Amino acid sequence: MSEVPATTGAVRERLAALVADVLPSADPVPQRLRRIAAFAPARRARLGGEAIVSVLESDDEFRARAADLVGERAHEERDPAEAAALAWLRREPGWEQIWEATTDRLAARAEEATAAREEQESAREADRADRAEEALRALRAERRRQLDELRGEVSTLRHRLGETRRRERDARQAADGATAALSAAQDDVRRAAEEGETERRRLRARVEELEAANAALRRTSREERGEIGLRARVLLDTVVEAAAGLRRELALPVADAAPGDRVERRVAEAAAEVGATAGPGAAGRDGASRLEQYLAAPRPRLLVDGYNVSKSAWPEASLEAQRARLLRSLAPLAARTGAETTVVFDAASSAARPTAVQAPRGVKVLFSPPGVIADDVIAELVETEPTGRMVVVVSSDQEVARHAARHGARAVASQVLLSLLG
Repeated sequence: MSEVPATTGAVRERLAALVADVLPSADPVPQRLRRIAAFAPARRARLGGEAIVSVLESDDEFRARAADLVGERAHEERDPAEAAALAWLRREPGWEQIWEATTDRLAARAEEATAAREEQESAREADRADRAEEALRALRAERRRQLDELRGEVSTLRHRLGETRRRERDARQAADGATAALSAAQDDVRRAAEEGETERRRLRARVEELEAANAALRRTSREERGEIGLRARVLLDTVVEAAAGLRRELALPVADAAPGDRVERRVAEAAAEVGATAGPGAAGRDGASRLEQYLAAPRPRLLVDGYNVSKSAWPEASLEAQRARLLRSLAPLAARTGAETTVVFDAASSAARPTAVQAPRGVKVLFSPPGVIADDVIAELVETEPTGRMVVVVSSDQEVARHAARHGARAVASQVLLSLLG
């Protein structure tokens, strides 16, 4: 017998564990077991157990070396499986009897263990059956309780169904009454509509009468206006002839000027102040004096194109510094002249609003909305002012100046204001 019987699984496992424990010392180690010999002892038996038993079955020389090494450590009296494994390894006289006796004991133990497991399983099954029977009784009791509750609910629902049917009858009667009332109301509405149509026709006839009277009144007014115009023309002819006679009597010379001359001079002066090529001379003494005269008018309005002025004066400074410096410079002028002063800064392309500055007393600060330039804000402010008020726009932008002039405002170049501010 060179092979370990497959039925003795416990003996095979014990044999593999014993040889795995001494495998590194069984020199030379067979080629198939050299890699397993490098494992830890526990891993040798677990991972290489079948390979170790296979080599033991086929290599008697290795089996003999392993038997010598295992015999030094094993204790036969402690473990029957270990005794059988040692008998198989050593092959001493009578080892077959030891093998058979050991396997018989192991088989008996296995049968006893199987019987014990079956008995335990039977006890567990009986216990489960008892628990199942108890659960079934509890379930039946619960079902009876639920059935009683359902019967009570059915009784309650029947009572509610009777109430619902009674309410339905009442609701139908109420609906019939409401239908009758609605029909009566529709009749009332129809009569009211007929009366309203009659009133509308009456009012239309009245309107036609009033329109006819109005047309007659217009004809009478046109005739009266024609008569008044005729009298006015006669009076005008009389005045013209009297003026001609007075001119001949006083020997007045022919006029060499026209009323439009003053307007032409004013437009030319404004163009000179805000022209595209205006240099420092445009902001000279005359421009500053004229601005002083403008601001001396009653309740003047001063609109300043902020960045147009500040970039002309301090182009190297940051925008924040320019704003602060311009507002500080305007404060004395606003206090001295009493002009309602507004400074508009361009913020059309800014994603966030510029940092607000502390405006001095008498000076308002505006930032144009996103997408709107300061020129449009100034134009809107100019257009809202009443005709006749002194409005002064400070900007070197020609379009801003022309718009201000068209709407009756005075346009002044940025250098003129800067020369006045000093």
